[in-house]
Amino acid sequence: MREFSLPALYEVPTDGNLTDLIRRNAAQHPEVAVMSRKVAGAWTDVSATQFLAEVRAAAKGLIASGVQPGDRVALMSRTRFEWVLLDFAIWSAGAVTVPVYETSSAEQVQWILGDSGAVAVLVESDAHAASVASVRDALPELEHVWQIDAGAVEALGKAGAEVSDETMDLRMVSAKADDPATIVYTSGTTGRPKGCVLTHRSFFAECGNVVERLKPLFRTGECSVLLFLPAAHVFGRLVEVASVMAPIKLGCVPDIKNLTDELAAFRPTLILGVPRVFEKVYNAARAKAQADGKGKIFDRAADTAIAYSRALSTPQGPSLGLKLKHKLFDKLVFGKLRAVLGGKGEFAISGGAPLGERLGHFYRGIGFTVLEGYGLTETCAATAFNPWDRQKIGTVGQPLPGSVVRIADDGEVLLHGEHLFTGYWKNESASAEALADGWFHTGDIGTLDEDGYLAITGRKKEIIVTAGGKNVAPAVIEDRIRAHALVAECMVVGDGRPFVGALVTLDEEFLGRWAEEHGKPVGSTALSLREDAELLAEVQRAVDDGNAAVSKAESVRKFRILPAQFTEEAGHITPSLKLKRNVVAKDFADEVESIYRA
Repeated sequence: MREFSLPALYEVPTDGNLTDLIRRNAAQHPEVAVMSRKVAGAWTDVSATQFLAEVRAAAKGLIASGVQPGDRVALMSRTRFEWVLLDFAIWSAGAVTVPVYETSSAEQVQWILGDSGAVAVLVESDAHAASVASVRDALPELEHVWQIDAGAVEALGKAGAEVSDETMDLRMVSAKADDPATIVYTSGTTGRPKGCVLTHRSFFAECGNVVERLKPLFRTGECSVLLFLPAAHVFGRLVEVASVMAPIKLGCVPDIKNLTDELAAFRPTLILGVPRVFEKVYNAARAKAQADGKGKIFDRAADTAIAYSRALSTPQGPSLGLKLKHKLFDKLVFGKLRAVLGGKGEFAISGGAPLGERLGHFYRGIGFTVLEGYGLTETCAATAFNPWDRQKIGTVGQPLPGSVVRIADDGEVLLHGEHLFTGYWKNESASAEALADGWFHTGDIGTLDEDGYLAITGRKKEIIVTAGGKNVAPAVIEDRIRAHALVAECMVVGDGRPFVGALVTLDEEFLGRWAEEHGKPVGSTALSLREDAELLAEVQRAVDDGNAAVSKAESVRKFRILPAQFTEEAGHITPSLKLKRNVVAKDFADEVESIYRA
């Protein structure tokens, strides 16, 4: 099949904006808990009425400080209650939110704030404030810096005390559906992040149709979701806005180190995560079973769960014997695994990178179905996802209702719909290329089956997506590492992996000089020295220089020095010296694997 679409399930309001949602919630569900936040270490509910009041107070502070409709206000913080509060406050002031990853380097902060023309930035910590301060001289339009940990929300409340309710009401309705709601910067192959302009319409179309198609997962007063993804990521914003739209209770966790404890305390009915989270839960459970001498039982239980899930997709279903084994292991193993995930949930939504068919069947087999989806920043998160009642494991599901997926002649996935971005901020040429002929060209290769389920089979562009869902543009860090005299070539790896790694080749001429200066044997080669401590330390310095230009999530954690050069003769590079990444990855597959061995 070359094209598939589904009718819209949600009608985008013509004149509305996202602040309509919090006003509607306060009017229709005044006492319903729409948020929950940590107070003295305990989760405390926030009603729809209370949330609206706190948003308005913060928004008044922004207005009093001179923020005008259409102004860009940056938000740099971990995922926490204040992120959601301030996001809606920025919208309520008629302004546009510009998210900044809390791990961003000063160089990235300068680019995003400068390119967007941000007039203000809300940061979380002293480190964030210092990062902004270090580049502030290069940001003439930046007028205000508020720090959440230093009482930004309270300060805004005091600053806006004299702003009238009438002024506030007018601001809340100033933005229309086709006005920008946010500019989310995404990694580009040319190195500089590009700002994706997502309108209020984009979020309405996206979240409205997601909530309607997955209605049993978004029951007001019954369902809840714990957000631990970065709120600066478009997937995190989907969780935020969809939760408010439903509405269901939303909790935010800034640090996933104690995620299992938070899941046990919050007990969400729905989890939205990336494959790495589900991989870690599985691996941790298996490791614990092995440490307790129950590894064989766990493995048999896992095989049973997978077989049971596979059988669910067949006309005859699971056999009686398989049902009995499944029931036994449900008591011994599966129930404990569900308890680790909070104990109340039956569904999760996974995006950002491929989950893997085996893991998908494992989770469905234990009674916790992970619905895989697919999207990009330009598509306001999910542009395809598996429906709760018609899942096809191994695919990323059907198109978002109201949108169209088309497979081009060369296999590229093309998209059309109200949820798409309107273009890249101040980058007309890139916008025209991405949105040619009225279709968004994703750069991904895929197929559609007879039921309209999409499978992603490759990537035209070179963006790497880690298992944690982080988009990484290789060119930025590769160029910096390659600048070191010892380094001939560098290729970043990490697609679908837990972190970013790199393959490094050495400049043969400089290596000889370096070896002589450091007292290495005459005739030393990359092969003979690649495990040498001094050489590894020198290459690490090159890697550290590269890491300084990117966020922590994009930085190279481990590298391997290769024994040979990339050559045109071997097919590793083109005549113009561009890397053929697929060939390098295939020829040096063992070296790549060695990066990720424990």
